[in-house]
Amino acid sequence: MAGLATGQSIVVADKMLEGAGIKVVKGEVTRVDAANKNVCVSGGEVFNYDKLYLATGASAIMPPLEGKDLDGVMTLRGLPDAEKIKARIADKNAGNIVFIGAGFISMEIASLLAENLERKLNITVVEFMNRTLPLMLDKDMADLVQAYLEEKGLKILTGQKAEKLIGRDGKVTGVVLGSGKTLDADMVIVSVGARANVELAEQIGLEMGRFGIKVNQYQETSNPDILAGGDCVEKINFITKKPTAGRLRGPAVMQGRLAAKRLAGFDVEFPGVVDAGGCKMFDLTVSATGLSEERAAEEGFETVCATVDSRSKHGMISGMKPWKIKLIFDRKTQKLIGGQIVSHAVAPAREIDAVTAFILGGRTIAELTTFTSACNPDISSEPSAEPITVAAEQALQKWHQLRKAS
Repeated sequence: MAGLATGQSIVVADKMLEGAGIKVVKGEVTRVDAANKNVCVSGGEVFNYDKLYLATGASAIMPPLEGKDLDGVMTLRGLPDAEKIKARIADKNAGNIVFIGAGFISMEIASLLAENLERKLNITVVEFMNRTLPLMLDKDMADLVQAYLEEKGLKILTGQKAEKLIGRDGKVTGVVLGSGKTLDADMVIVSVGARANVELAEQIGLEMGRFGIKVNQYQETSNPDILAGGDCVEKINFITKKPTAGRLRGPAVMQGRLAAKRLAGFDVEFPGVVDAGGCKMFDLTVSATGLSEERAAEEGFETVCATVDSRSKHGMISGMKPWKIKLIFDRKTQKLIGGQIVSHAVAPAREIDAVTAFILGGRTIAELTTFTSACNPDISSEPSAEPITVAAEQALQKWHQLRKAS
């Protein structure tokens, strides 16, 4: 939509698949006969299978807003949606754009459009919760993001509900908020989540979970000859061990690989998800993994948290940019259960991958006080200021004080 990539560049070309010996059939699956193990396609073809893999994905949720069918009201889930939005902006009639939902999709798109289009747009983001990126960040970290984006010219309204959409001659003209205020809108992009596409799985008679198709650790459904993965399946949170949606690119890719391994005779288990993700807005990069402090409390954890300011380079090197990390530990077990990074440089945000590895490895506060990173003045802060280690040191002191007080 910002002109930084073509539609063709983000899809796998048919020729690439065919070159690997894969037959590509374009058509809608109308029926799966699990008893006779065949698949019927809209063109009339019938394909027999020994094993079947479902990757039906998810669709954007459109809340029951009055006016949702007005021209100019859009969602963003795939390439066709992106092309519609791009065409709408290209006609130069969309000067006022309102995003409903402040998740990473909304925030990335809003910043890309503001940064890369030649003409200036009036962009407003409306979020029902009290912060931007509510599924990634706690409010103390999200406030940093909001302040930065507002400096860049975005209007962000948190704690606000979009009540209805209004229009004229069938086209959207505004968003009415719960406060009674009306925002001018030539285009409204709704991004409030996704719902698993399970219609085909339900027709087959597969067992369903709360968030999608139920699968075991090998991606097998309730029918052992049918496997499934990606956004259409329910996943297990690695930390809470409870069912979750986990609709992110990483788990989808990994589940596809594990299903292929299962078909090849390997028994590699899917470990569960920690919902690790990241996004870039202008020159600010945000990444998060595991549970936020708020989410941990909702799940019944008592937490010990620490937040540390750091630098992308040694203080003596020019071009140093600030970044901040927050770590969340379970007070009872001392295990690391979450992390968040807000960085003005891209590289430090990747330290979230180390945090993810520590969560998966069950590392504790005390163990992280001994962590040392690969240090170089041009790529990291000085060894004595490694932020994960410093955060662990602070958390250890807090944990010790809490233990003494109890």
